Amino acid sequence: MKLELKPFDFNQAVARAGLRPDGTPLLDRARASGEVDALAPAGFRDAMAQALQDVSNAQLDSQRLQREFALDNPTVSLEQTMVAMQRSQIGFQAAIQVRNRLLSAYTEIMNMQV
Repeated sequence: MKLELKPFDFNQAVARAGLRPDGTPLLDRARASGEVDALAPAGFRDAMAQALQDVSNAQLDSQRLQREFALDNPTVSLEQTMVAMQRSQIGFQAAIQVRNRLLSAYTEIMNMQV
């Protein structure tokens, strides 16, 4: 497995976040003019929903592989099953950490004095 790191491109990251280089949102202007691009970056809610769906799919895949391994399916190996189990566990733990951080941020914002 070859791992290659690329240098960080700030302009590309800003574009992926849906912002112009000056910090103004791209999507608000596009919505106002009716020119929403199909390739425009999704919002936070869509990104979270997709991430949770990916975690769910990983858990379902892990369960399927466990069941197939327990039934002595010759096409399913122990290594493949263990990797799927670890992948689903790490994804679930990451989702829990994101939830905890969001809850902490929400609590902190709600406790701010106005």
